[in-house]
Amino acid sequence: MTDKKNHKGRLFLIPSPLGDNDPAEVIPAPVLSGLAGFRTFIVEEIRTARRYLSRAGLKGRIDSLEFYELNEHTEEAQIEGYLKLFDDGNDVAMISEAGLPAVADPGAQLVALAHRHGIEVVPAVGPSSLMLALMASGMNGQCFAFCGYLPAKSDERRARLKSIEKISASARQTQIFIETPYRNDSLLKDILDVCRPETRLCIAADITLPQAYIRTRNIAGWRKENPVIGKRPCVFVLQA
Repeated sequence: MTDKKNHKGRLFLIPSPLGDNDPAEVIPAPVLSGLAGFRTFIVEEIRTARRYLSRAGLKGRIDSLEFYELNEHTEEAQIEGYLKLFDDGNDVAMISEAGLPAVADPGAQLVALAHRHGIEVVPAVGPSSLMLALMASGMNGQCFAFCGYLPAKSDERRARLKSIEKISASARQTQIFIETPYRNDSLLKDILDVCRPETRLCIAADITLPQAYIRTRNIAGWRKENPVIGKRPCVFVLQA
């Protein structure tokens, strides 16, 4: 029998809904039932994590759980300090604000730290807005790249978009990128201004929600339609 005090616990990566879904609609039942086995959670924002866990079946137990934040404001030294949470074989669950932890998410720092210190990392199944958007786009799913967030300044963003489009055309590679919701429409304007008419663009907003909007058009078609996305979680998929 292994002495629990002589080894580290594991880091479980627990997905969360992409929007205001009932967790049971988008998170597999074994993942939800497994949440009852954790007492320590590292989360992007404590308030929303508590709400998610309450809706996922832990209502009435929330106050007995331990929560630690890891977001863009968390200092590296604080993240290093989280290593002690794994002492005595204590398993720790990490939850992102939406979707998969550590994908376009500051939690990647903890995952890298876990690997460096020999802590086992266990990913759980759940929704990925990036893969769902790619699936629904009709674009090349065998060769693609995730570009993350593009520059916030319009001139820099336009230069990056031209570069992305050029790479897509030369490598026949689908390009996936995202934006902070309040900048969705300014990003879309830049896409429509600088990309070639024949380049295809998929706009995938509010994925998995009742009001989901997923459409693929070429740039010429989008210019005629002149869509407004608004402040909705959105993934952009482009192929030249």
